[in-house]
Amino acid sequence: MPKDIHLTAADIRSLRTENPNQRIRDFATTHGLSEAAVLDAHIGEGVTPITADLTAALAQVPRFGQVMALTRNEHVVSEVHGEYGEYRAGERAGMILNRPIDMRYFPRHFVRGFAVERHTDDGPRHSLQFFDAAGDAMHKVHLTAASDAEPWADVVEQLRVAAPVGDFEPRRAIEPAKENHDKANRLREQWAAMTDTHQFLGLVDRLKMNRLGAYRVAGAPFVRQLDAGAVLTALEQSAVQEVPVMTFVGNHGCIQIHTGTPQTTKVMGPWFNILDPGFNLHLKTDPIAEVYAVEKPTRRGTALSVEAFDAMGGLILQIFGVRTRDEDFYEGWNHIVRDLPTAAEGL
Repeated sequence: MPKDIHLTAADIRSLRTENPNQRIRDFATTHGLSEAAVLDAHIGEGVTPITADLTAALAQVPRFGQVMALTRNEHVVSEVHGEYGEYRAGERAGMILNRPIDMRYFPRHFVRGFAVERHTDDGPRHSLQFFDAAGDAMHKVHLTAASDAEPWADVVEQLRVAAPVGDFEPRRAIEPAKENHDKANRLREQWAAMTDTHQFLGLVDRLKMNRLGAYRVAGAPFVRQLDAGAVLTALEQSAVQEVPVMTFVGNHGCIQIHTGTPQTTKVMGPWFNILDPGFNLHLKTDPIAEVYAVEKPTRRGTALSVEAFDAMGGLILQIFGVRTRDEDFYEGWNHIVRDLPTAAEGL
């Protein structure tokens, strides 16, 4: 629970003046607040409430041309530069398929939105930011030097809504691993019969398990537990061997997918970074508790992934090989994953 839940909007604004250059997320964490609560306190001071309806909001984003899409969870941040394509709404999920902007959205978790304009020494900074009911960030769109900022005022006016009313809800708890060893054989039988990776979550849900629980139960040949450092090794080797990968970073409201070959990797303290033109990844390595190499059968062959979880059972990120109609890099990716050390070897 937030430790400073009694803070008023005036209190928050006053505290912000003490360190105006501190990142809003860091300020919020320091004071036990959500990011959205901090923005809410600054409505009228460069912050405008906007609709969180993705069909309306994301229809405006292509007007800016090239932007930076940012999606994160507690342990990893993905920043992808590109142009947004058409938002395709679905009953439960929506998507944008316009690489490099490749997104999956779960709209029911998008509850509050803000247009944010900050003035810095380098000029104004503009962003559209979206949050869940607890005030945690689901997705952000940042304008960059390559963006067309001319439509900004009109976009904000088009999306403007009344200031939100009501308190933020408690943050949703991370679901721990749900294992069901009594159904291990059924899990393996149905796993082997899969024809698409998207069938997996429905399969494990019917067996009263979840992703991590199923990985712990299934065992070989479907799952191999890896050393905790295997994620870094996989990405570094993808760079060295020039093998493109798909990196999935998400939260319960949004998944951001980047496809490409890592070029520049750099470790800075507890952070592993990919610092490439058009793509940055910032992964905090300390929270990585479990890593798995996972094989899922599909109509086009086996999809092999490396997936990392924290100690609470939360999914941090997933890495897959790349296969398109024109190019197939599975062999290179499979070779990298086969050489990754198992958990026992890394102890």
